[in-house]
Formats: sequence, structure tokens, C-alpha cells
Amino acid sequence: MPPRSNPTARQVRLGVELRKLREASGLKAREVAAFLNSTSGQMSQMEAGIAGVSEERVRRLAAHYACADEEFIAALAAMATERARGWWDDYRGVLPQVNLDVAEAEHHATFLREVVITYVPGLLQTPDYARAVFGFMRPELPVSEVVPRVEHRMGRRAIFESDTPTPYETVIHEMALRVHVADLGTSRAQLRFILDRIEEGCASVRVVPFGREGFAGAGASLMYLGGSVPRLDTGLRDSPTGVEFCDAEAQLRQLRTLFHKVEEASLDTSASRDFIHQLAKEL
Repeated sequence: MPPRSNPTARQVRLGVELRKLREASGLKAREVAAFLNSTSGQMSQMEAGIAGVSEERVRRLAAHYACADEEFIAALAAMATERARGWWDDYRGVLPQVNLDVAEAEHHATFLREVVITYVPGLLQTPDYARAVFGFMRPELPVSEVVPRVEHRMGRRAIFESDTPTPYETVIHEMALRVHVADLGTSRAQLRFILDRIEEGCASVRVVPFGREGFAGAGASLMYLGGSVPRLDTGLRDSPTGVEFCDAEAQLRQLRTLFHKVEEASLDTSASRDFIHQLAKEL
């Protein structure tokens, strides 16, 4: 397979998992390259996601590495055979690669858990809300650049529209619900939209109110995506340079712990729905 100039986060993840398996086996890249009648350079490209890998090679490598986790091997083999274009590919060359990577990760996730503090979650934003956020954060962007960003954000809702919607849980801080990113009409419509998604069963929403004591998680924004097997879970965190994908077990464990801490500080789903409803009435 020819080298990729810009591998996706999912392609990189496959390479990372193959490297982890090799390292766990105690084998050097040059030793495996000799086994495959390949080169160390080609091994490096495969493990970096730059070079593609076939299902047959994934299974051959897993056997060589003495990996006995058949479910995990099958999941890696499935990743290697993904060829279909997703709706997000229409934005390739239009939006930054990370936007496409997030949409692809959400598409393949078996469940989603999210914590947001300052903004309504992207998956629950209305077009007007998203437009205001993009326009404020990047005021130098012309309308022609804002439009595809809003369209892409709305496209991410596809995970709720399939025959088997992806389970989605989010914890939102009251601040995100009260901040008027545009006018009052936009805020009212945004709160109603969240309530509609709750009633439809698309989202499980919990709120951390301002008055909650013992909540020190102002920097707790995160997304946790379930993989087809637990070993392929993925975390997303905001960083100074943008969205950061996490896959190390220590990182994932930290994100799971953080989510549960924030969840414990929140109202239950019923009280949260009533809270949002009352807030909408006050606007």
C-alpha cells in the first residue's frame, strides 16, 4: 500500500496498537521486518499509520506476537479493512484534519461520555449557537469559512440518527447553559433543543449547578469514546494546541475517574431536565 501523506487519527491508532503488541512481545522492529521480508523503514511507517496494513498482515503479526486476545485481534483487523468514505470526508481539504478525526472517532464509538464547562456540547448545539461560537472564537474567518464548520458540527449528529443510536452521556456546568453566546432568542432555542434531545432519548444530560459544593473541576472538559473493545477506548482533551487524542491506559483511567467525579457532583438526570426547563422559562 502506498504511504499516506496525512494519516487519520484512527489510522495512526491502528499503527500504535500494532507497535504496542510488538513491544509487548519483546521483538525489535528490525526482527519483525526480517520476518515479513520487509525493512525497518517500512515497519516504522506501518506503526506510525503512514503505511496501510492488510487484515491478513494484522492477523499474521498478532500470531507472531503471541497475542491471544481474539476479540482485540478481530477489532484491529476490522480497522485495517475500513475503506468506505464517511460523510466527514466531504470536508477534507476544507476543515482541519482534527475536525474530521473527531467525527470519525464518534462514528465508530460504541458510547460517548462528555464533560463540558464553558460551552454547550458540540453534539447538542443548534446552528445559530455554533455559528456564534465560531464567529467569536475566530472573528477573522469569513462567512465562507464559518459555514462549513457549522455544517460539519451539525453533521456530527448522525450518531443519533441511525437505527442504533450511539449512547451519549454528558455533564454540563450551569455556566455553559447561562452564557449568552448570541441573543436571548438563540439561548432559548438552544435550551429547548437540549430538552427535545432528552425527551427523544438521544442524550442523557446532567447539570452541575453553580451552588454545588466541592466541585473543583472547572478544567474538566473531556470526551471519552468507547471502542469496539475496551482496549480501543479513546479520550479527547482540549490542549493549548487544540484537541488531543489519548489512548494510553493511564490517561484513559484518569479520564474515566474524572468523568465519574464530575458526574457525582451533578444533579441526577430528572433534576437536571427540570433545571434546564426552569432556566428556559426564566429567559
